[in-house]
Amino acid sequence: AATGAGEIRIIGGQWRRTRLVVAQKPGLRPTPDRVRETLFNWLGQDLSNWKCVDAFSGTGALGFEAASRGATSVIMNEQDAALVQQLQRLQQKLDARMVKVQRGDALSCLKTVAGQDLILLDPPFGQTELFEPALKAAIAALNDGGFIYLEAPEAWAEERLLEMGLELHRYLKAGAVHAHLLKKQ
Repeated sequence: AATGAGEIRIIGGQWRRTRLVVAQKPGLRPTPDRVRETLFNWLGQDLSNWKCVDAFSGTGALGFEAASRGATSVIMNEQDAALVQQLQRLQQKLDARMVKVQRGDALSCLKTVAGQDLILLDPPFGQTELFEPALKAAIAALNDGGFIYLEAPEAWAEERLLEMGLELHRYLKAGAVHAHLLKKQ
């Protein structure tokens, strides 16, 4: 098992270039810097007044990036207790008052929120059964102009997304990561 520390680097916004030390756990893959940079270029750099949910938070790389860029509310949800503690430590270190860290199941979390502008879905790649239910729950939690970011081990076909009521807005492949930015039809 991989132990020891890695780090994530916040790319833009008020905490730009801040490095956060994170514990490494088996199966934990922080979203690569290049993918995060591209995602926030797609979204526009300024997320002022956005409400966001990072449903499979992990290291928090995506959620902290959104908070750094002005989001007023970022719910970071994570099931693993050790990762939740780590997220809480990082939140305190940054004094990130717009961030709410909570422990629990991603699908339950998505079912309790509404009117979100951005929902970040980066499920464990090994748990492909989570992807479709997570997308469906995210659609219901989204406001009309909102976005869903989906990070997956494969490309999702546009037809499959359309059947779910989603439009593929942007797409990027970087290494093993397939990054999709989705909008409600």
